[in-house]
Parts: sequence; structure tokens; C-alpha cells
Amino acid sequence: MNLNEFAGTHTVNGKEMPVDVDNNELIDREKKSKSKMDGVYTRSLLIYVRAKDFGPLPTINSKLTLDGKIFLVRDATNEDGLYSLELEATRS
Repeated sequence: MNLNEFAGTHTVNGKEMPVDVDNNELIDREKKSKSKMDGVYTRSLLIYVRAKDFGPLPTINSKLTLDGKIFLVRDATNEDGLYSLELEATRS
């Protein structure tokens, strides 16, 4: 993961590490952001982190803190030592 090209340093579960936020996917998902009820919205994003930086692959529906914001892990895949994590948060 190259910090100069794609990834930036973020705090994940209290630990700083390189994280690549998939901005294209984020834009697509924000367009599809759905309201569960008046004033409450679901936000999804996709991040990539190195397994050696993160630790064990998180379980589905576990909580993950990214830069001080709490998300639920909706999907987690290990792609040869690189984790693809789909996160979701409900905000009002």
C-alpha cells in the first residue's frame, strides 16, 4: 500500500495505519444513500487495509472505529493479505 499514491494515514480502532478509501465506490454509494426514516440516513464506504497492520479479519456486524466514527462491518474479505471492508453507519 503506497501512502504517496492511494492510501492515507487514518486511525482504525485506535491504531494509525495506511487506509485506502475507495472514493469512487463512496460516491456511488452516497448517491444511493437511503433514508430509513425522516432525518436518519445510512452511509456506506469501502476501505482497504493491510492484514498485517489491521490484525485478524473483523467479523460481520462487528463495530469498527474509523477516525473517531463508529461503523458496522457489513462485509470483510481477505484478498491475499489486503482486507476489503465494507462499512456502514446510520446518522441523523
